[in-house]
Amino acid sequence: MSLTRAAHPHGPARRRFALGLTAASTVAATAGFGVLAALPAHADDATPTTLTGIILGVGADESQRTVSWYSSADTAQEVQLAPTSSLADGAFPADSAEFTATGTANIATSGGFNRHATITGLTEDTTYSYRVGTAGGWSPTYSFKTQDFDGNFDFLFLGDPQIGSSGNTAKDQAGWQDTLDVATTANPDAELLVSGGDQVESANTESQWDAFLAPNELRQIPWAATIGNHDVGGKAYEQHFYTPNTDRSASYYANGNPTSNTSGGDYWYIYKDVLFIDLNSNSYATSQGGGGDAAHIAYVSDVIKQHGSEAKWKVLVYHHSVYSVADHAQDSDNITRRKDLPATFSKLGVDLVLQGHDHSYARSYLINSNKKADPDEKPGQADVFAGEGGVLYVTANSASGSKYYDLTAPVPASDAKPDNYADPLNPSNYWYASVANQEHVRSYVKVAVKADELTVSDVRSGTCAAPNAAVELGKSACSNTDQAQPVGSVVDKVTVHPYHGSGQDIQVDVPKAAPGEFGWTIDGHNGLVDLGTATDKGDHFEASGEINPITVTDSRRSHAPWSISASVGDFTDGSKSFGGKYLGWTPKVVQSGAGAKAGAAVGSGLTGGNGLASSRGLGSAAQGHDKGTAKLGADLDLQLPDTVDKGSYRATLTITALSS
Repeated sequence: MSLTRAAHPHGPARRRFALGLTAASTVAATAGFGVLAALPAHADDATPTTLTGIILGVGADESQRTVSWYSSADTAQEVQLAPTSSLADGAFPADSAEFTATGTANIATSGGFNRHATITGLTEDTTYSYRVGTAGGWSPTYSFKTQDFDGNFDFLFLGDPQIGSSGNTAKDQAGWQDTLDVATTANPDAELLVSGGDQVESANTESQWDAFLAPNELRQIPWAATIGNHDVGGKAYEQHFYTPNTDRSASYYANGNPTSNTSGGDYWYIYKDVLFIDLNSNSYATSQGGGGDAAHIAYVSDVIKQHGSEAKWKVLVYHHSVYSVADHAQDSDNITRRKDLPATFSKLGVDLVLQGHDHSYARSYLINSNKKADPDEKPGQADVFAGEGGVLYVTANSASGSKYYDLTAPVPASDAKPDNYADPLNPSNYWYASVANQEHVRSYVKVAVKADELTVSDVRSGTCAAPNAAVELGKSACSNTDQAQPVGSVVDKVTVHPYHGSGQDIQVDVPKAAPGEFGWTIDGHNGLVDLGTATDKGDHFEASGEINPITVTDSRRSHAPWSISASVGDFTDGSKSFGGKYLGWTPKVVQSGAGAKAGAAVGSGLTGGNGLASSRGLGSAAQGHDKGTAKLGADLDLQLPDTVDKGSYRATLTITALSS
């Protein structure tokens, strides 16, 4: 259930509320991100200092963005920000927000200086304009738009632009630009651009970075950077990108030396209902000098322990694909990561892993601890249901067309290559690959996030025709046709339904203090119980729904009595909460049998009483009842004060069965 209230001027209105039970359904509000054109600088602005490489990055949450850039002068600079509606003929108002930039001198091959600043206190559904520099020396003005801080959203995952890899930087840039144009035009509400790593071919070649940073989309939609093996060998990556919550300890550098001419670090952020964790997979073995995979495992475990409850989904991003299907599938370092990482990811409840490096598209089966989670899952299955520990691994193809790798064939298991054998259901693929594709055309991955499903689609952003540098230059053959596989057509699509354990999750979204909509659904796959959008009753909010029926079967000869009761904890959304006492219910017998009698109705504690915060009877049967099966249900009644903040709140309903 969601409650939408006037947005706070500072900080996110973080939302979530799940009520775990023993059957469930879900809800989430829609959100989006508009791609906005850059605005010209005000005519009176002078630019004595050269400011280049401006890029908008992700912040720690929806209410933040980062901005990074290069400067030719080592001067005090800032980001100036204002709602676009407050600009007059391109001029920023006197009360514009200012965010001080920090930075250092660049390495010699880059020249100049780097700057970055974090924008905080953004509000929902607002178009902002920003520029960098200082009075008398501003950059052009760019714009971005926030959406609702709650609910559904889409993000785009982009694999290996690797500008310069074809040997022709201009052609690589053209393909990269075209993919961003195609992807954002087709998905104007996409809210994040997530990197698969390898932004450039040569880590410290600034002409390649210039080409990578050329598209205006990178100043309008937040870029979530990832370190690839072609980025790691220099400091330009760290100079160009500033990421939130970043740990740049020695353990997260491949060589164990953060002061060396290399880049590194792991970081995390929460965007709406997704906890993103981004790893420097270049560090995988302690023999390199860093902490290797063991350090990443400790990092992911710690972040999920501290912040996993703040999000509904857990998504990991790193460069090296552990379940790749092309040139790197049988690499020794890849096999090492495959041994080290998946078991922990399954144990921690990770939902999705996004990877690059292999310049081909692959979608794994659901994997649990480096084994196929469901032996019955079919190749290319469109809907998959993650049991306990089931994780989906996706590898993106090239977003620029600078390089493609052909698919490779599985090999018999051996000591050196124990995990590269064939899939019995599709012997041309590796055992872990549900889908493998290489057409030598550009593509991107779209991820649609909803309250109770993730839909992952690989979408063509090009054809054999230019811009497609690897094909144009004769490095790759291509048989794709505009008619059969046009731009915008889908290579692969899968919907992941999450694991809810043995209980039910219930969600309620609380709206603004104004008349709202009400609705409920039961998804049939143990999703969230949806209490809809709460209705404003003037002095309080109300929402209602019903739990999924609970089946009770009793075939004992003793005909002993039984009872089922339940209680609910507090509804929480990050640091916000309200008491479980505000939830009441009216139990009912949905299907008669086993002597079942419904428990007494319990009212909301809004006007008194403890509601379902105390254990209450759902149903029972007396001694001597008939054998049989019954189904118990309950109509839920949530009444809460109108002082509750906007958000999507979740709680857990604990069910207890007792019998002699």
